[in-house]
Amino acid sequence: MLYYNNCGSITSFENDEVGKAEMVRQGKNFLDKIGIAITSLCAVHCILLPALLPILPLIGVNFLATHEFEHSILLITIVLGSIALFSGFHRYHRKLYPFYAFTIGIFIYWNKDALGETYEPFVLIFGAVFIVLSHILNIRLCNACRGCDTQEKHEGS
Repeated sequence: MLYYNNCGSITSFENDEVGKAEMVRQGKNFLDKIGIAITSLCAVHCILLPALLPILPLIGVNFLATHEFEHSILLITIVLGSIALFSGFHRYHRKLYPFYAFTIGIFIYWNKDALGETYEPFVLIFGAVFIVLSHILNIRLCNACRGCDTQEKHEGS
């Protein structure tokens, strides 16, 4: 079974169980990647919405301008992020600082209206950066543990 190791080169193991475990680990970042994509799309949506607001009813997607849509996307971001971060914490790294960045980002994102409409795009970008940072930290911490787990299993066989 072939996989990419921590250095980016291809490695092969004789033990097929280690290869299967490695394939599972490569898929472990799936929720983090979805979280990054949704957070980025949400930030782009909120930043471009004032410019696109007059066009939305013409193309039949004026639901994109409602607060309910924004809050539902934010709730999806919170649920996916929580699952991804807890999964990485519980299975791999046991580090809390991705949760700190995530919590700060969600708090900033949720209170984007506190400084008024003038500063809203900057607040959104700032909150999105923290949320994306939390996912990137989680991915890196999980990947850093990958080499330790596979080598221990490989040496034990």
